[in-house]
Amino acid sequence: MSQHPSQGVVPASPGRSTFDPSQGVVPASPGRSTALVTGGTAGIGAAFAAQLAREGSDLVLVARTESRLTDKATELSERYGIAVETIAADLSTAHGLGRVEARVADAGAPIHLLVNNAGFGLAEDFLDSDVAAEEEMLAVNVRAVLRLTHAALPAMIERGSGGIINVSSMAGSVPTATGATYAASKAWVTAFTESLSMLVAGKGVALTALCPGFTRTEFHDRVGVSRGGVPELLWLDADDVVAAGLRDHRRGAVISVPGVQYKASVIGSRLVPRSVLRWVSARVTAGI
Repeated sequence: MSQHPSQGVVPASPGRSTFDPSQGVVPASPGRSTALVTGGTAGIGAAFAAQLAREGSDLVLVARTESRLTDKATELSERYGIAVETIAADLSTAHGLGRVEARVADAGAPIHLLVNNAGFGLAEDFLDSDVAAEEEMLAVNVRAVLRLTHAALPAMIERGSGGIINVSSMAGSVPTATGATYAASKAWVTAFTESLSMLVAGKGVALTALCPGFTRTEFHDRVGVSRGGVPELLWLDADDVVAAGLRDHRRGAVISVPGVQYKASVIGSRLVPRSVLRWVSARVTAGI
């Protein structure tokens, strides 16, 4: 990709961590795989970072808050003896997204696994929300996934190896009166991933859309989802979601749906009329 200084695109230094070695960050190891995780300091993203670090993968963590990145990088590098590079960036902005794109496309320090996890929803429904907030959500949930995937694929295809996990949601498979734009953005992520998997078939690159349901993270607290309003049966743990996602990705699954309860709901959603799905969705979200 072209890099113009006015766009604020800052290529990462090959093999170099953004942290001072005195903080315990281990230099990148030749031959060790590197995973880039967006939204890597909380929730599902943090669970991905921890699981991949335990497996010995070096990491590039992306998040908006530099202090949280510092804490997470130091924790993981000291505990697992891996290199952790960080990029503090707001993926809703051209500047922030451009910096991460440049790192993803850096042939001198290849990314072997890209986890597009960053995303958010809004507490207000569409009629009450600010349209600028809706657009910002689309920028992170859709545009960032598109552009980072576009930046990653050429090098992966050239190497004949690599993987991309796009974190979607069960919300993208059913109609919902609350979070209409969020649900539509996740439907896009799933369809985008599935379509690209066909395009890159036979090129050595695996793509997976991870579609969790309600998961115990900060996400639902931020968007105002009451855990008391959702049956306990429907809640998943972030570590279990990540374990299922990585397992499915490594066996070549294009769509990963963690949890038996949600696998059953996917089958059911294909068999019942959309009018019934809207009725059921309305009653589930009424208690949230």
